[in-house]
Amino acid sequence: MPDQRLKLAVQSKGRLSEGGMELLSKAGVRFAYGRDQLHRRAENLPLDLLLVRDDDIPSFVAGGACDYGIVGENVLYEMQARSPRYADLEVALPLGFSRCNLKLASPRDGTINSVEDLAGKSIATSYPGLTRRYLEARGIDAEIVEMRGSVEVAPRMRIADAICDLVSSGATLEANGLAAFQTVLESEAVMVRRKSARQPVVETVADKLIERMEGVIASAQTKYILLNAPRDRLNEIKALIPGSDAPTVAQIADRADVVAVHAVCRERVFWETLERLRAAGARAILVLPIEKMMA
Repeated sequence: MPDQRLKLAVQSKGRLSEGGMELLSKAGVRFAYGRDQLHRRAENLPLDLLLVRDDDIPSFVAGGACDYGIVGENVLYEMQARSPRYADLEVALPLGFSRCNLKLASPRDGTINSVEDLAGKSIATSYPGLTRRYLEARGIDAEIVEMRGSVEVAPRMRIADAICDLVSSGATLEANGLAAFQTVLESEAVMVRRKSARQPVVETVADKLIERMEGVIASAQTKYILLNAPRDRLNEIKALIPGSDAPTVAQIADRADVVAVHAVCRERVFWETLERLRAAGARAILVLPIEKMMA
C-alpha cells in the first residue's frame, strides 16, 4: 500500500527554512518535537517534513523521495537548465518570501554596460545553466566561468570580465566596485512538485495545505480598513481605497450625514493613502492586519 502521508522537503537552515516553517505554522500545521534533525512529523495533518540542503530539494522531489518541496526559483530553474532530470518539476504555489534577483553586473567604470557588450567576454557565476541559457537566447557568445562562492571578486581578481549573481540590496556589488546592468531572473520561494506520478490520496492533503497557505499569503498582502466618511463625499473616498471593489457602507447612529466604511484592501496601504483619505474628509481611519483569509 503506498504511503498516504505527504512528504515535504524544506531547507534545513537559512532564510528559506525560516520562511517555510513560519508559513507552515501560520497555516496551522503543528509539528511534534523529535530528536531526528532531518525529519519532523506533523501532529494534525498526515504530513512529514524532510529537512535537507536547498540544492538537494529538486533531486528529492524529482526522484520521488518527497512529494513536494519548498525551494528558491533560482535553484529550481538552474537545475532544470543543467539537466533534463528536472523537466518534470513544476511550481505548485509561489510563496512570496525570500525574494532576490539574478543579475548581470560588471565593473562600475568599465566598458561592459549591456548584454551585447558581453560578446567575447568571460562571466563568473554560480548559475552557469541559467546564465548560458539567457545568453544563448540572445545570441551572445561568452565564456562561462563557474564559481561556488565569492563571485563578486572575480573581475577585481581578473578571473572574469563580468559576473552573474544573486542580488538583494546591491551592497555587496557596490562594495566590490560593480554595478548591475541586467536582470536575468526574478526569484522567490516556491512550492514545487512533479507534474506526473502523483498519488491521489497525498494530493488531497497537498490541496488542503496549499489552500491554507494561499490564505496566509493573501492575508499578509491585505489589510482591513475602517473609517468614517461624509455621505456627500462617499464616492470620492471609496475611489481612494486601494484594491477594494465593494466596501461595506453602514449608517452611523444619530448621524445622517456620516457613514462607516469597511473594506478589505488587496494592495498596500501607504501613509500617502491615509493622507489623501483624510484630505477627502475621512476621519477615524484604522488600518488592521488580517490574520487568516479564505475565499
